[in-house]
Amino acid sequence: MLGIAGGSTIAACLLLVGCGASGEAPGRDPFTATGELIALSGGEAGARNACFTCHGLAGQGDGEGAPRLAGLPYGYLAKQLQDYADGRRPDPTMHAIAGKLSQSERLSVAAWYAAMPARDVAYGEDAASPAIAALYQNGDPARGLLACARCHGAAGEGRGPANPPLAGQPAPYLAEQLRLWQDAKRRNSPQQVMLTISQRLTEAEIAALSDYAAGLPGQGAP
Repeated sequence: MLGIAGGSTIAACLLLVGCGASGEAPGRDPFTATGELIALSGGEAGARNACFTCHGLAGQGDGEGAPRLAGLPYGYLAKQLQDYADGRRPDPTMHAIAGKLSQSERLSVAAWYAAMPARDVAYGEDAASPAIAALYQNGDPARGLLACARCHGAAGEGRGPANPPLAGQPAPYLAEQLRLWQDAKRRNSPQQVMLTISQRLTEAEIAALSDYAAGLPGQGAP
């Protein structure tokens, strides 16, 4: 859902699940009790905005603007949904969707995607120029640029809940995020590290780094 339809079949299946849930605790809505149902139904955001419509049934993303969610760190996913809801990560579509989910629903859907196995998908191309590979792996001390690998891993595998994997993410999505940070439209990275880094990159570097990072092999879901 870090991005964004459902049909009569899904609606009918969910209705059957709700009617048959005799052991539900009082006040617990069976339609949003698990992250899977939220991902497939959209919860209070509605079927048109169900997560899978943009991010795929396997959470793999769409290869363009909707990122891979499968296998991303639970803490990272939960924070992004909270930031969308609060407006700290501006996005009109995601703000409307996340804002209609309760905190427990956001946590449930984050847990669902975090536990989903990441598919071996490469949306970019890792055969970058030596200069771009060196910029990702080593940074550029002369410009005060930290290495991308320092936080996101040499193979793009990610390091910790605040530093998500980049491998297998669509290159257009990664480039869009760098541009949003560069323009200070996205400001939700720890200590504004990404704001600082992105503002020291050229447009050509943003495009090339995004393509390189997207094509890295990764090392499985954290």
